[in-house]
Parts: sequence; C-alpha cells; structure tokens
Amino acid sequence: MPGVLAPAMQRVRLERLGLAPYLPTVEAMRKFSARRGADTPDELWLLEHPPVYTLGLGADPAHGPRADNGIAVQRVERGGQVTYHGPGQVVLYALVDIGRRGLGVREFVAMLEQSVIDLLAEHGVRAVRKPGAPGVYVDGAKIAALGLRVSRGRTFHGLALNVDVDLAPFAAIDPCGYPGLRVTRLRDLGVMQSCAESGERLAEILLARLAHA
Repeated sequence: MPGVLAPAMQRVRLERLGLAPYLPTVEAMRKFSARRGADTPDELWLLEHPPVYTLGLGADPAHGPRADNGIAVQRVERGGQVTYHGPGQVVLYALVDIGRRGLGVREFVAMLEQSVIDLLAEHGVRAVRKPGAPGVYVDGAKIAALGLRVSRGRTFHGLALNVDVDLAPFAAIDPCGYPGLRVTRLRDLGVMQSCAESGERLAEILLARLAHA
C-alpha cells in the first residue's frame, strides 16, 4: 500500500551521469531493471545524450528520420514513436517500482508530466498535457517527450525536456509521430536556466511527488 514502504524502499537514488552515450546507458538501465529485487531502492538518472534519434517498439519508420544528417538511429523497447535527443536536453530516466508504490502506469505518466508542468510554472510558463498524446506542450508546441517501458510493475526510460537543445534535427522527423508538430525549448520561452539547473529542479519536483505516493 502507498505510504507504508520500508525506509530502504522509500529512498530514491539520484544519479547524475553528465553527457552519456545512448546505447550503453540503455543497456545499464536494462541490467538494473533485470537485477533489481523487491527491496531495491528506486533510481532517477539525470543526463544528456550526444545526438541520436530513437524509435519506440511500435514506431512507424514513415515518421522519420527522413534526412541523412549523420545522426545515429536506435530502436528501443520504450513506448512511443520517434524523437530526438541531443546536448542541451535534460533526460530523466525513471527506474521506479510503481507497483510497490501503488501507482498505475497512467498515474505515473501523469506524475512525470506534472513535474515538468510545475517546473515551467515556476518560470511563469503555462504548459499542458494532451489526452492521448503523452508529453508536455506550450501553446501547441512540444517541450517534453515521454516514453516508458514497464516490466513487472517497474519502469525504465522516462522523459526528455528541451532546455537549449538544437531544434534543427527535429525537422527530419514527425516528433512523436505527429506530422507538423512544432517543438520548443525553455530558452525560446525566455527561461535562461541551464540544462543542469533545470534537471536538478525537475528531479526535486518529481522526488517530492514520489515521497507522497
């Protein structure tokens, strides 16, 4: 039941990985998720990736990338369509036993989205979620993408928040499978917070929400 976890289970470790290559990071998540036991504390990983396009399990290649711009393309086991990761984008991987915390998948997705919404609200930016289109949007433009893998009630992968990332690579894809979907970033909304600062604050907000789950 929520609120009665043992102290070891309540703890959430925050790992700061800096600029980390995509495939080794995903493999590390897989190993952590496969080896964790009933008492393993949850973890949040904060990082940035070198440029890479990623496609979820059910992603349609028709959504791109449609240009040979030298950026690697990787298909992985998360949900969702195609997205782009690059320096200047906060990636938060959530390795959380939601079953142990009494959370459903939709509830946890909403928690991740709300953490981004709350972060933006601190800077006077109104952001929203869209039913059936996971992520966070500002004036119709996507600022945060979300894709999870859930196995045995445990999540990995997570969300990506555009801080001051180069938006040009998004032009080669239909972001998250939506043709013509605009993308935006904190810098273009007048938020001059660094990627590291944004990541730390996002993690703080999510940690507070998990503490009350």
